[in-house]
Amino acid sequence: MRKYASLFVLIVLILSAVRDVSGQEAIRISKLLEDDEDISIHDISRIDQTVIVADSLEGWDASWVSGLNGAQAAYDNWSQGGTNTISVTASTVFNLMYRKDRFAYALNTNFKYGKARIQDEGTRKTDDRIAINNKFSYLFDNKRWSAFANINFSTQFDKGFNYNVPDGENPELISEIFSPAYFTQVVGIAYTPADYFSAQTGLAMKETIVANDALAERYGLYDSEVSRLIDPFSSGSYGVYTRNPKSFRFEPGYSAAFFFEKDIFKNVHLVSSVETFTNLQRHINRTDINFSNEVVGKINDFMNMSFQFVMIYDEDFSKQVQVKQVLSAGLSVNIL
Repeated sequence: MRKYASLFVLIVLILSAVRDVSGQEAIRISKLLEDDEDISIHDISRIDQTVIVADSLEGWDASWVSGLNGAQAAYDNWSQGGTNTISVTASTVFNLMYRKDRFAYALNTNFKYGKARIQDEGTRKTDDRIAINNKFSYLFDNKRWSAFANINFSTQFDKGFNYNVPDGENPELISEIFSPAYFTQVVGIAYTPADYFSAQTGLAMKETIVANDALAERYGLYDSEVSRLIDPFSSGSYGVYTRNPKSFRFEPGYSAAFFFEKDIFKNVHLVSSVETFTNLQRHINRTDINFSNEVVGKINDFMNMSFQFVMIYDEDFSKQVQVKQVLSAGLSVNIL
């Protein structure tokens, strides 16, 4: 349980920081990370990427930030031993915002791709995501409350593998572009009591696409079929169960989410979110849960360090909780 201690600390920080002050309409979009495999499984964990449409905005505003993070370790005749590694991750985030009177719109595109070269093990993917998110909002007379509609899409660029296989076996393919891919739509009500905290809930629809039939069963996309066969050694018959892969699944449900973003110390920024999706056709104990956190420390105008901690429960992929922790340093450049 010690490795989950940071989860409790982050929750305490969130609860202690929330105050009842007037705020802006905050629009936050999420990311996905995954633990033992080398890619995001949903899209796709979801360290929260925040877009805030300020009350003062009139018309259009755009921002574009690109980054390059890396790590490297090399050893030569080192008595304690070690493995030579080098990893690089490139990312780019584009935000487009619009506000007119009570209506607001935000577009967020988030692309990321990373690889690591490990001595004697070759090259492996460390991060991979494509995320396109849209949010439409209408503010009520009390600007802390708003109606919203989200339309989001996520998948990955490249093939991902599970390397935790027995010796002598090839790595197991677990994902590739459009396998899986997710479309989600949410319509509901948002409450923003402060510019650093918001909560939202609403009706949701989720569509899952798996273009590769070989991966369909891994993500729960299949139909079960029973064939009755005659037993030649008796007068009876027996059933044979087969699973036929599907490429598409539609899920109606409801969603709830909480978002927090604030400077917790000088030059130290925390972004945290809890997001859930409950399929109305399933028991509530099969609710998808994503708890995502990122702490970013600014070194100067171009360099920063970040720590990411993500927990995911998605029974379609695994009945066990997925956990991801990432510590990285790199460059960040504002293009727009």
